[in-house]
Amino acid sequence: MKINKNFLDLKDSYLFSTVAKKIKAYQEQNPGVEIYRLGIGDVTMPLVPAVIKAIHDATDEMAQKSTFRGYGPEQGYDFLREEIAKYYQRTKKVTLDMDEIFISDGAKSDLGNILDILDPSNKVLIPDPVYPAYVDTNVMAGRKIDTAEGNQSNSFKPMPDKNYKADIIYLCSPNNPTGAVYTHAELKAWVDYANECKALIIFDSAYEAFVGDPTLPRSIFEIEGARTCAIEFCSFSKTAGFTGTRCGYTVVPKELVFDNTKLNSLWNRRQCTKFNGVPYIIQKGAQAVFSEEGFKQIMENIAYYKENARIIHEGLEKKGIWHIGGINSPYIWLKCPNGMTSWEYFDHLLTKANVVGTPGAGFGNMGEGYFRLTAFGDREKTIEAVKRIIALS
Repeated sequence: MKINKNFLDLKDSYLFSTVAKKIKAYQEQNPGVEIYRLGIGDVTMPLVPAVIKAIHDATDEMAQKSTFRGYGPEQGYDFLREEIAKYYQRTKKVTLDMDEIFISDGAKSDLGNILDILDPSNKVLIPDPVYPAYVDTNVMAGRKIDTAEGNQSNSFKPMPDKNYKADIIYLCSPNNPTGAVYTHAELKAWVDYANECKALIIFDSAYEAFVGDPTLPRSIFEIEGARTCAIEFCSFSKTAGFTGTRCGYTVVPKELVFDNTKLNSLWNRRQCTKFNGVPYIIQKGAQAVFSEEGFKQIMENIAYYKENARIIHEGLEKKGIWHIGGINSPYIWLKCPNGMTSWEYFDHLLTKANVVGTPGAGFGNMGEGYFRLTAFGDREKTIEAVKRIIALS
């Protein structure tokens, strides 16, 4: 028996585990000190009342023989897939067939699992800096990874290089960690490049609900030509606070054909073999997100986080610290002051201000010298954290 030695090529620790260990060590040395967390990637607002009611009602159904449900469809219940299709039509003017939508236990799972149906020999192009899971899941599979460099000159929105041919392309907009958002024209350039190269775009739209500017795209399928080159992954985690209940969805168009095979059929086959579906109770809660009452309530939560982002953005502006994000995104990406490295600035904020963020170096080589802050915290603590940041020399 042999192990998959590709795992040995991974970094010793996942970025967020390293951050957590550093915070724990500091707290043990400084008991009683309050930590102001602007590095948290988790939501802090509770599930909205409409969702909770739907989950309670579904729980009661599971207690009655007449309404009990066992195994559900691996692709998700029709009632939720129909609501997602309506949501795309209503908010993005995108038409989806119900059987192009696959309900999952979160975008992170599917972003890794989609690689099951793609050959290990494919060349992968991943933006740098980037959400670490994109890189790690491909390292685990032994794929060759190249990077598209994000930097201040391109506003951390790398564009395609026609002299390079990729097979799989990762894009995230609004971006984690940088908060950058691609325009229609910029995404069109990527779609045209992918179709020309016969490449597949893996598009992560987990933060689409934070886009308030109507001129910016919230789905890759708003772009002409995307249905022949892209799969979209989205999540209820940041939209509706489902980080602890786990629900997301993946859109695989029927026009997506590689090696004379429809990826929609291939993904369906994979899910039927390796996945038993998201619990009925959770899917009923997700359905309530799209009700008139539920949608109003979750948008109030989104507005709360966006106000936190605005507070961080304005604080950094007053301090004269270069940054992007904080508008149409819950993430703020700043340049570390005084030439500090990412981890130096992490230690500086933690020890001098008791504020925590996430070092940019953990998101790739191009993240060195930069730092991520998030808007998912408590309002009063966010305000205090920003005061402490701008008070530092």
